[in-house]
Amino acid sequence: MNQVANGSHARTEALEQLTRLLYRHAPVAGTFQTAIPSLSLMHAVQPSIPFETVYKPSICIVAQGAKLSTLAGQSYRYDSSAYFITSVQLPVASNIVEASPATPYLGLKLCFDAEVIVEIVEQAASLGAAREEASRTESHPGLAVQQTSSALLNAIVRLVGLLDTPSDIPVLEPLIIREILYRIVQDQPSGSLEQFGISGSHAYNIAQAIRFINRQYDQLLTVEHLAKMVNMSVSAFHKHFKQVTTFSPLQYQKSVRLHEARRLLLAEGTQVADAAFRVGYESPSQFSREYARMFGKPPLLDVQQLRESLQAENGLAT
Repeated sequence: MNQVANGSHARTEALEQLTRLLYRHAPVAGTFQTAIPSLSLMHAVQPSIPFETVYKPSICIVAQGAKLSTLAGQSYRYDSSAYFITSVQLPVASNIVEASPATPYLGLKLCFDAEVIVEIVEQAASLGAAREEASRTESHPGLAVQQTSSALLNAIVRLVGLLDTPSDIPVLEPLIIREILYRIVQDQPSGSLEQFGISGSHAYNIAQAIRFINRQYDQLLTVEHLAKMVNMSVSAFHKHFKQVTTFSPLQYQKSVRLHEARRLLLAEGTQVADAAFRVGYESPSQFSREYARMFGKPPLLDVQQLRESLQAENGLAT
């Protein structure tokens, strides 16, 4: 009983420290890139509209408030008690669901290099030994919500705390990020992150294929080529790809193409036809049809309404 109470106290204390750090380094509403390239902080004073984008492998930690992320109709709610992790690049719709001027949403997103997971699993053989065979034959979804432990929170606090001493970042940042990933591998009972670190497992192979698709999304790709590239049969590749991503391989490529086109339209002001060609479409009319099917509106209307929504949110935030 004392151990449980002590663990709860340690977790509460770490959460309070993290909240103070986020208030200091994200003092007003907005998203803040930090001196740690893979770390961004967020402060919001109101709920936000859902916005879909491709998440890189990353961890989202909430100190205050709550957020909702959705993939293929499955929703994942997380707050100060649980974190959200994506182990591969996935198109996720997210929005803040709990935030107010009195109690703002405070959170962070830490992107990570998936290859570090391979190194951690190889070095900590005891972590993978019991689950390695299962991880070779089964694939878990590439995203999850997991209870946040005090050990993980303490590592996160030390990482964000480096922003107070920038000269320490080059030396200590990679060490603390490795510890954060180690804690996550330790904490996940299903091995949903660990599976991607076991060389030769189906999940590892699928992650390799996902990285290839994200580099070559504008090229003509076939399932046969992708399966051969990672030494899997077409049927096994298709099955495990869907288990990890919820998409078929070609649906996934289309999603990556359309999300990149949306980014080009919204962030760079690219013309619709140019965006279509840049992401691999030969026909702008086909591109517009598929864009409207995915996002619910044709490209120009979608981007216009997104800009208006973001301007309205920013106006209320200030």
